[in-house]
Amino acid sequence: MEEKYYLKIGKASDLKSSKDRAFFRFLEMLPGLLSWGMIILMIFLSWQKPVWVAIFIIFFDIFWLFRTIYLSFHLWAGYRRMIEYEKVDWIEKLENLQGKNWKEFYHLVVFPMYKESFEIIRDSLVTLEKSDYPKEKMIVVLGCEERARKEVEKTVELIRKGFENKFFKFLVTWHPDLEGEIAGKGSNETWAARKAKKEIIDKSGIPYEKVIFSSFDVDTCIYPKYFSCLTYHYLTVNNPMRKSFQPVPLFMNNIWQAPAFSRIFSFSSSFWHTMNQERPEKLVTFSSHSMSFKTLVDVGFKQVNVVSDDSRIFWQCFLKFDGDYQACPIYYPISMDANVAGTFWKTLVNIYKQQRRWAYGVGDIAYFLFGFSKNKKIPLSKKISLGWESLWGHWSWADSSILIFLLGWLPVVLGGNAFSQALVSYNLPKITSQILTISMIGLIISAYFSLIILRKSQEKQNRFKYIMLILEWFLVPFGMIFFTSLPALDAQTRWMIGKYMGFWPTEKVRKRREV
Repeated sequence: MEEKYYLKIGKASDLKSSKDRAFFRFLEMLPGLLSWGMIILMIFLSWQKPVWVAIFIIFFDIFWLFRTIYLSFHLWAGYRRMIEYEKVDWIEKLENLQGKNWKEFYHLVVFPMYKESFEIIRDSLVTLEKSDYPKEKMIVVLGCEERARKEVEKTVELIRKGFENKFFKFLVTWHPDLEGEIAGKGSNETWAARKAKKEIIDKSGIPYEKVIFSSFDVDTCIYPKYFSCLTYHYLTVNNPMRKSFQPVPLFMNNIWQAPAFSRIFSFSSSFWHTMNQERPEKLVTFSSHSMSFKTLVDVGFKQVNVVSDDSRIFWQCFLKFDGDYQACPIYYPISMDANVAGTFWKTLVNIYKQQRRWAYGVGDIAYFLFGFSKNKKIPLSKKISLGWESLWGHWSWADSSILIFLLGWLPVVLGGNAFSQALVSYNLPKITSQILTISMIGLIISAYFSLIILRKSQEKQNRFKYIMLILEWFLVPFGMIFFTSLPALDAQTRWMIGKYMGFWPTEKVRKRREV
């Protein structure tokens, strides 16, 4: 297979050819140009052609109303399948597989950490220990940062003493600062995975084909049947070495400790990923996920020069294998932390920064579109479908809230006397208000699902808190611009002007509790 030099590109300046560099730079700028271009165009047209904008926003609001209803059906379907998956005895299903010995398979689990507390790491590892998969088939790696050794060395030693005899192998690695890397989860995890390959898998003579690799955020708490469910999917899908496996991330570990805005956005993120399970053709790996270890080795491990490593590894594989790669949904939950900092205001700042870091994954668009231009073996239909879906998704992430909540009055303000005397000027605020009121059905559905999904929480609360939770959903319209659109615009603008970000580790504060 020919060398695909573009698999390790982090940004335009990594390319040697001036022509390639200019094209890649344009692709980096493209999402920001589209998002800012639409906003500027709407402001200009609100001044020059206010009637056009008024008609546009009415149809746009109607479109989002139907889209809300459409996604609500996906949420309901995804939730029902998740409940069904939790009831299945996956070990029994594995035992009944014909011609496949599931007990030959090992699980390599990497937890990259930075400065997280003992309680957070301990809780994650305890859930691993309590899972139903044989522990003698589990290799666990705690990937630590050398630059944080002084702050976490005691914590790491406590974890080592508590868990080194619980699994087949337990390894602690220390990732040094290396030239050409972005300090963060991706580079740390790659260092840890390479160490595990050299010091455990190769020395033990375990075939790479018999190892399933899981990339977990350090706060990831698995549900008891995760690895048996994952193994069953791995052994029953067609060509598992061309698949990543994506569980449903629920941001619930500390959900009752989170302030209202953080709690609502944590639920929103959980619901979004639950819905995405119902659209596997558009699914891309996010946060904690699993894949074949041989595939990880063949693709050269995760890139160490990018921020959004969890989605980038999907695109690395997609380009490496000429489009023959897919993210396979697993309707089985894992749980991670809601955003909680030391103070309320710090939490709000961290919500913004976390959303911006997630939105910074818009840089993948330049990466895979450039790869599409070089790889002629990928079907054109896949290139168009995935390219459009990503561009549309990031554009709507940045612009939709602004268009929905601002354009209803912008033509009235900028349209002048001629527009103010038109019939549409009088009706525009009323029509958009009525459509948005009907759209509140989406908030009601979200509030309902937040209540039923909280049955998974180990922290039971009194009735008053559940009532307050329902009311908190009405904060969503006030937060959509500040905690959704603006972080996305911020991320896209950074790519557009070449002010690249480093990796920002989310601060994790959690009160101690027993698992």
